Formats: sequence, structure tokens, C-alpha cells
Amino acid sequence: MPVSDVLNLSRAQFAMTAIFHILWPILTISLSAFLLVVETLWIKTGNVAYYRHARFWSKLLVLNFAVGVVSGIPMEFQFGTNWAPFSQHSGQFLGNILGFEGAMAFMLEAGFVGVMMFGWDRVSRGTHLFATGMVAFGSTLSAFWIMVANSWMQTPAGVTVVDGKVVVADYLRAIFNPDMIWGVTHMWVAAIETGLFVVAGISAYYLLKRRNPEFFARSFKLALWILVFVAPLQVWLGDSSGVDVFETQPAKGAAIEGHWHTNPSGQGASWSLLAWPNQARQENDWSIEVPGMLSILGTHSLTGKVTGLADIAREDQPTMLPLLYYAFRVMAGIGFLFVVLAFWTAYVFRKTRGRLSALLENRMLLLAWVLCIPLPYIAVECGWIVREVGRQPWIVYGLLRTRDAVSAVPASAVSGSMFMFAAFYVVLFISFFVFAKKWLKNGPDLTLMPPVEQVRAVPTAHSGY
Repeated sequence: MPVSDVLNLSRAQFAMTAIFHILWPILTISLSAFLLVVETLWIKTGNVAYYRHARFWSKLLVLNFAVGVVSGIPMEFQFGTNWAPFSQHSGQFLGNILGFEGAMAFMLEAGFVGVMMFGWDRVSRGTHLFATGMVAFGSTLSAFWIMVANSWMQTPAGVTVVDGKVVVADYLRAIFNPDMIWGVTHMWVAAIETGLFVVAGISAYYLLKRRNPEFFARSFKLALWILVFVAPLQVWLGDSSGVDVFETQPAKGAAIEGHWHTNPSGQGASWSLLAWPNQARQENDWSIEVPGMLSILGTHSLTGKVTGLADIAREDQPTMLPLLYYAFRVMAGIGFLFVVLAFWTAYVFRKTRGRLSALLENRMLLLAWVLCIPLPYIAVECGWIVREVGRQPWIVYGLLRTRDAVSAVPASAVSGSMFMFAAFYVVLFISFFVFAKKWLKNGPDLTLMPPVEQVRAVPTAHSGY
């Protein structure tokens, strides 16, 4: 069996597991942060509605967390089974970083999630809030370390290669590599945005059904007002991340924009709004272009130099160009759509002075939010396609090619395990929706009351002791 077959199968298997797994951590990150907000509001205001929100949304968090934990295990094993040369090459840094994620972040999150779920009647309010905060902090810290590892693969720094293996010379430079700030923040805000759209979309669904409208109007409004800030912030982070890509990974930047020829000095590079990149011909089959716009987008300069893909060696060019090109546009388009929807809804609220009756009558607006529930997931998946496929043919950019990182295992073993993983993920996916449907059908328990704080008597000097 040719090595290329094993390589393609191993890449396909990792892509499948990564695409499925990432669906769950992003909601865990955002829902835990949302729960921290509503529980804080409950303790601060004493409003029982916030307590009931915390109890209702926490059920979705735990269901999501469980699937995320199980689905992530196959990904870790693949570093040893499918990508052993990569692990040997980069293990001195990546092994430590992934170890930090497991011991420092995941264990923190997993340890406190039980207290958060089952400690309502067992611990004080302050202790419970602390537990919720640790779940939120742990999930965010987990994302930080995972993105540090991935960012280092995009823009490796702080290391030298000795006898074919990475030796860390400066841990701080390696951790705070050029891509890290934009990679971590863009991914974390994407996760927050995903959860807010899930909360708002599910709330809109209940409002359309006229089920517990007062309850879900509260969660809808809370998610909306956070999104009014978060949605434009994510667009700005995406723009800044794109500028960084053109500087640190010019081949990826040129690929996602279908840009083939470096613009002459003093002349802005044209931006293709839509095109069909043809790698064999080293040009676009067709293109709708805006003169000079790519220099503005890619360098924030009217005449900034944007390296063309045809001016990069063929062996260093990413493949699957149409996928890269349109995945980027789907991601960016959804991001701008979210800004429009958030501000449109905020305008409607202001115009109607936030009246619940006006919100319930605006069924088209509510339907738009319901239909948007899958869109942040699609945007995140497209973003990861751009990030990972765009790095090819390197697994560690400029240091190790993907073809040199794959294990020498039979193709039949890879295809067989991939089939089993796929079947397992289908079962997980169906199970999640069965339980989620039951959760949606039951709705919130509006009879729940907060536990009464127990005050322990303090012995006095005359109590006989």
C-alpha cells in the first residue's frame, strides 16, 4: 500500500474526529461562562428566576460535557498510533502543553462539574458559585492550552531542531508564538458566540411556541445584550488574525483569497469576491474582483504587498484550494450575519421598548434566531478547515512536513479504526439528540426554589463546653 494512501487515510481520520469533537467543547466553554453570569445575578439580586435559569441550562451543559469528554479520547490516541514520527519530533514541547491541558485544565473542570450539578443542596451558595466559576475557568484554560499547541504548529518559535527532534530553547517564546494571541482569542470568542446563539436560539424556539415566555424572554435578552458586544468583537479579531496570517503564513493567506500573483510595488492587490481557484493552471478559472481591496484587507495598507500563490514553490502550496477558499467565505459571511442579526434585534427591542408582547408578535425575528442555531457550529468548522488545511503541506509550519509525520501502519488498520470511530460517533450524536429532545420537551421547572442557607450554631462560653 503506498505511503500516500496511509497519509490520506490518517489525515481523514483525524479530520473526522476533530470535526466531531470540536462541536462539544465550544458549547461547554460558553455555557459554563453563561451559567456563571446567571448564578452571579441570582446571588447578587436574589431573583429566583436566575436560579431557575442556572438549573435549566446546566442540564444542557452536563449533557454536552459528557459527549465532549468521550469524543475527545480517540483524538489523543492518534498522536501515538497514526502520527508517531510527529510525536517524536515535537513531543518535547507539545507533550508538555497537552499534559498541562489534561492535568491543569481538564481535571479542574471535571472535578468541579459534579459539585456544580449536584451540590445545590449540599454546599453553600458561595461555594457553589465558586464551583461554577472553576468549571468556566477550567474550560477556558483547556481551550488556552489546546490553542497554544495548535498555534505553535502554525508559527513555531522558541525551539531548535537537533537530530530531527524539537528542543525547547525558550518556553515563553514557544508558548507566546506569533499566532498565539490571535488564535486563542479568536477561538475563545467563537466559543462564547456559539453558546450565546444556542441560548438565544433555544429561547426563541420557546417564545415561538409561547411556552414560558417570561422565563425565556429573560435568557433571550441576556444573550442578546452580550452578543451586541461579542459579535462585532469577533469580526475584528478575525480581521486581525487574517492580517497575521498574511504575514506569517503567506501561502495560506494567498490560498484562502485565490490570489495568484504578487502585486507590483505601489499598486494594490485585487481581492476576489468570488472565484474558482485552479491549482493545476495556477490561476482562477473565473473571478469577480475588487481592485486594490486585498491589500487593504490583508495588510491594512492601500498598496501593501500580498504574495501570490504562483510565486511560492508548488510543493509548499496548500492543496484543496476551492475548499479553503469557500470555507473561509462561509465563516466570514456567518460572522457578519451575526453582527447584523444582533444589532437588528437590539434595534427592535429599543423601538418596542422591550415589551414582551411585541417580541412574541415578531415571529420572523424569532424564527431567524432559531434557524441560526447551527450557524456558529458551521462557522467554527469552516474556521478549523481554513486553519488546518491551509497549513498544509506542513504539520509544523516550516519544520516538519505532514508526509514525514505519519506512522508506518497498514492502511487497513487506519480505515478499520476510522469506520469504528464513525459508527461510535453516530451513536453518540443520536444519543445526545434523544436526551436533548427530552430536555427541550420538559422545559424549565418553574416551581424550583433555592435551597435555604443553613446557619450552623456557634457554641458560646455558657453552652457547657
